[in-house]
Amino acid sequence: MILENPRKITTKVIQRMKKDGEKISALTAYDYIIANMLDEVGIDIILVGDSLGNVFQGQETTLPVTVDEIIYHTKAVRKGVKRALLVVDMPFLSYQISIEDAIRNCGRVLKETGAEAVKIEGGKPMLPTIKRLVEVGIPVMGHLGLTPQSIHKFGSYDVRGKQKQEAESILQDAKALEQVGVFSLVLEKIPSSLAKKVTNSISIPTIGIGAGPYCDGQILVVYDMLGMFEDFQPKFVRKYAELSKTMKNAFRNYIKDIKTGNFPSKEESF
Repeated sequence: MILENPRKITTKVIQRMKKDGEKISALTAYDYIIANMLDEVGIDIILVGDSLGNVFQGQETTLPVTVDEIIYHTKAVRKGVKRALLVVDMPFLSYQISIEDAIRNCGRVLKETGAEAVKIEGGKPMLPTIKRLVEVGIPVMGHLGLTPQSIHKFGSYDVRGKQKQEAESILQDAKALEQVGVFSLVLEKIPSSLAKKVTNSISIPTIGIGAGPYCDGQILVVYDMLGMFEDFQPKFVRKYAELSKTMKNAFRNYIKDIKTGNFPSKEESF
């Protein structure tokens, strides 16, 4: 495999990209094949997201995803990644119960998968946990705005930070997360003006998803941008392909060829 961009991406490289004004590209992956393709074409960050609960398992939320499931998918992804920074979403209740639990689970994920960082949702309540994780050598990516693991608290997937008080809370949480050592910060589904203010107020990179053009980088769920996942189509997703239609046509043609005896042909037989 010949990499289109051979530079190995690390947490330090990600931070330097912000200083240099270089935009950061990120996508999710849950299997070897897609991870390998993303790595080959030069993606900067690959996230094994707990979104696998939605797009891979068919769950209504991300909450049912377990540490064992995240490990399984990350081990597969790892085999396809040589250049990109590999980050893992820590599942619901794998880090919220206690600092000890968080260290144990995050450490286990890194040890068993070869991932290079974890992503943790939340602001002020998570500061002591994130501070301790960083102290013991576990790189942490933060996540503010719409945090899917808190969906039942929010009650909807509406944009966060539209009200002045919540917007100020997000800004202060971002500054606090920088202070405790996160190397980057995902901003999900917040007004672009707020994302711009946060991005300009901290020295660590911001990675936007539904947060407008002013973040230091962008991330999408890979099945969304490929046009494969049709159950939920948010406004902020740009579809770079319509693979669902292509795949369904391929499946239909396969079924037709079997039914008509057109497959396998003599050339495809031994």
